[in-house]
Amino acid sequence: MTEYVSESQQETERLGAEFANALKGGDVIAMFAELGAGKTAFVRGVLRGLGYDGYVSSPTFAFVNEYDTGDFILSHFDMYRIENEEQLYSIGYYDYLDDRHVLMLEWAENVEFALDDDTVRIHIYGSGDEPRRITIENG
Repeated sequence: MTEYVSESQQETERLGAEFANALKGGDVIAMFAELGAGKTAFVRGVLRGLGYDGYVSSPTFAFVNEYDTGDFILSHFDMYRIENEEQLYSIGYYDYLDDRHVLMLEWAENVEFALDDDTVRIHIYGSGDEPRRITIENG
């Protein structure tokens, strides 16, 4: 497990951009954090690190936003309203588990039952104006 401290949203994005260097198609990244902790900022940084320069937003109302990075499609999921495996099937989650996609899951605590041992787990601790403690645990 690796631990970082971020003093700002820009630092969180910079960490995401550095993290992007290790990604490959088929990766699943589970993000655990409270509301407003910086999950989407981290994903935005990942996408910037992959060369994507378009608009990046939270998939709160769409369940998933897709971003074509050239090498793979980054699928950014919001699992906040997911309660069981049947709901995962209904949003097509399992269709994304292939080498053409990298999945980044916000509110992964709600779908822990669907994560395997290879899943990378990112925990972001902190809220408001306080610094964030970010841990990354490789699967």
